[in-house]
Amino acid sequence: MRENWVDIAAVGFFVLEWTVYAYTLEHTAYGRDSLSGRMHIYREVWIRNLLHRETRMVDMQIMSSLQNGTAFFASSSLIAIGGGLALLHATNDALAILRALPIDLSPSPALWETKCVGLILIFIYAFFKFSWAYRLFNYVAILLGAMPPAAQRDTPEAEAHVIRTTRVFENAGQHFNRGQRSFFFALGYLGWFVSPWVLFVTTAMVVIVTWRRQFVSNAWQAMGS
Repeated sequence: MRENWVDIAAVGFFVLEWTVYAYTLEHTAYGRDSLSGRMHIYREVWIRNLLHRETRMVDMQIMSSLQNGTAFFASSSLIAIGGGLALLHATNDALAILRALPIDLSPSPALWETKCVGLILIFIYAFFKFSWAYRLFNYVAILLGAMPPAAQRDTPEAEAHVIRTTRVFENAGQHFNRGQRSFFFALGYLGWFVSPWVLFVTTAMVVIVTWRRQFVSNAWQAMGS
């Protein structure tokens, strides 16, 4: 019973850290100064600069690269889901391997299957985020194609279209970031397959690494200069 409480506490810590980190990054003034927050500003800058150009082939090529990257992650999510299902199906084989180790790390079959289901759910969440981000990037590409010509850049309609496109663009980036964040936390979740105590450590490590990249990395410093 004591071991079960440790597992529950470790999973609760994992969920709490993920939730607090995501909320801080997306819904607080502190998060708006993150690397992702600073990049949101340049999405609007890009759209406004595009409005002044007659030829927009390069802009569409950039959008294509964003879509291709998102499609790659969505496909990777499906592969990861398949791997999780295979791991779930091979419960007995996995437990037999763990029992053969010098240190017995084998949980009960029910707990092992619970861990596998949790991992699968994380990758399902990631797939939905990446697939929706891909769809939104498609919408952004359509909005870019519908951008008024440069001769009409000073009209109210052009300004409204810039705001509209920027909002959809930001939403696409936000969903992509959520999907990528779930990949990072999935790596931390793998610690639970070793021990709930390891899950505490790996979760903390994921939060520290992702926080450093968002707030103290060289890229963050470059975007603030």
